[in-house]
Amino acid sequence: MSSTYFITAEELAKNIEDKKPLPQELLSSKHLIYSSPATLSFNSPGAKGFGVKRAALAIPGSVMLLVAPTCCGRNTALLNEIGYSERIFYLLLDDTDIVTGRHLNKIASAALEIKEELNYTPSALMICITCVDALLGTDMERVCKKCFEKTNIPTVPAYMYALTREKKLPPMAAVRKSLYSLLKPRKRISTVCNLLGFFSPLYDECEIYPLLKSIGITRIGELSRCKTYEEYETLSEANFNLVLNREARFSAQYLEQTLGIPYIELTRVYSPQKIHNQYTLLGKALGSDIDDSKYLEKTLKKIEEFKSKHRSLTFAVGEWLNADGFELSLTLLEMGFKVSEIYATVGDGNEKLISHIAKISPKTRIYSNLSPTMLMYEPSKETDIALGADAAYYHKGKSLEFNSETQPFGYQGLNMLLDGIDEVLK
Repeated sequence: MSSTYFITAEELAKNIEDKKPLPQELLSSKHLIYSSPATLSFNSPGAKGFGVKRAALAIPGSVMLLVAPTCCGRNTALLNEIGYSERIFYLLLDDTDIVTGRHLNKIASAALEIKEELNYTPSALMICITCVDALLGTDMERVCKKCFEKTNIPTVPAYMYALTREKKLPPMAAVRKSLYSLLKPRKRISTVCNLLGFFSPLYDECEIYPLLKSIGITRIGELSRCKTYEEYETLSEANFNLVLNREARFSAQYLEQTLGIPYIELTRVYSPQKIHNQYTLLGKALGSDIDDSKYLEKTLKKIEEFKSKHRSLTFAVGEWLNADGFELSLTLLEMGFKVSEIYATVGDGNEKLISHIAKISPKTRIYSNLSPTMLMYEPSKETDIALGADAAYYHKGKSLEFNSETQPFGYQGLNMLLDGIDEVLK
């Protein structure tokens, strides 16, 4: 292993234009995975933030039974440090369980034991299973039905399958469907909508709230803001859902099929013109005019002030941050700054972004965080500031992680980013 693998934006764009498959070095399923300190916190069973296990407990009053080998149970114990110790229970598998699948006969009994041990009845029981049951082909719908019959607690699966990370329904998309699967039909209210996509709320200062209220929306539901199961159930009353994260698309489709709630999809972007265009299109879809002019003007003014203050900056952009690394890189380039390096997974929807990046900055280097060749990585000396917790690890100088649990969105997100960069550069 002589050097770190990278591909320039120009080379990758040409590859995409010629409809060639992605280089194997960019596909984690084609090589060993390197979990460096830059990636370990989001690419491991003990992931920080919202991995499958923590996300599955987003329903108020719910508890979890983790059915897994001891190693996965040990990693899950890290969640105890942030207040989940009384909500997670374990059914640990030994070698015989894994080989024969005999543990499947123990799950319903373990669920009943949880109910008897608690001094309250949980609102829901999440059965979290791992790659063991993926390989066994376990019928989790049947398992959950048995648990419900024994406990009378609504039971749904949570699939912690790393093997499906690059499939059409990856774990974080599947768990979102499970979270909304307990909602029952209710009379829909024309002035109510839900925001789907994140496991924590948007910042209160986000302009999406007043903009929706300006066109007559009186209640905006978010799973992360539900304090009780009763509040969770009111999400069924929405007239439409707004999808803010593509991983929630499958959930939105499910809710449309089961509850008849249509959905509109927005994308978290940092280009002010794209933000404006999205709000305009949203207004048209809802039959109203959304006037975001004051937010747009304020943001454009801030951009000009930022550019006059920091006339020449070179960024390194990662993927462990509240943004799409490619979209954010393109936005920075369009503002007139430079992007020397991007550490990101090339996925669906990135092709056009990469092509635009290649036209502005053909020599921008694109790395795969999970490539074993990152062992040999040497940071670029031309970089002034790194964005993202992974990029911050590689660059020991000035950096902004920009990965808070509360989520930025729209103009508020862009303004927050510029303020954060400005503060670091002081």
